[in-house]
Amino acid sequence: MTAKLYCFGESGNAYKAALALELSGMDWEPVFVDFFKGEARSDAFKEINVMGEVPSFVDGDITLTQSGVIQQYVVDQTGKFGGTSENKYEVLRWVLWDNHKFSSQIGPLRFLMNFLPEDKRPQEVINFMLGRTKAAYAVLNDHLAGRDWIVGDGVTTADLSCCSYLFYDEPFGFDRADWPHIDAWLTRISQLPGWKHPYDLMKPAFTA
Repeated sequence: MTAKLYCFGESGNAYKAALALELSGMDWEPVFVDFFKGEARSDAFKEINVMGEVPSFVDGDITLTQSGVIQQYVVDQTGKFGGTSENKYEVLRWVLWDNHKFSSQIGPLRFLMNFLPEDKRPQEVINFMLGRTKAAYAVLNDHLAGRDWIVGDGVTTADLSCCSYLFYDEPFGFDRADWPHIDAWLTRISQLPGWKHPYDLMKPAFTA
């Protein structure tokens, strides 16, 4: 049975799950959720995810929500991207860092800068979040100096989580040229067999 990922292209969190599924070779398909028109808040969707969020994942009798949980399911099903027994907690540390310090800044910032009407974009909030986001870029860029991957010698969920928002083209205070170690790392990820841009993996709500 083909697993289903409920998602939409603009969601960096959904891309974390979609990319892990795609690169793992699991049998899955995206199911578009028209998030910006409120579909995720509908009663029908809340039968899948009571929190009204994407990504949501259904594989037979299993329903999972939250990108990190879905990524861990991929690890458990395929044996891929989980790191080694020696560094699996370091992988988890970076996934949690991304969720709390990185994507949690980039996601709202990108939304405010691109998906709100221009006259409703709160510039003071945007400036504050830009500062926090650039501080997080610096942490990741410094960590990647002299490394191919965030943890260990191969791609893990740490990489697939942290990279998710950085492949989008909309402006959100990120220029790859400013962060050379991140830039080289993103190139390595994009060269992995099966890699696809988020708008090629998932249908966007807006024209990409």
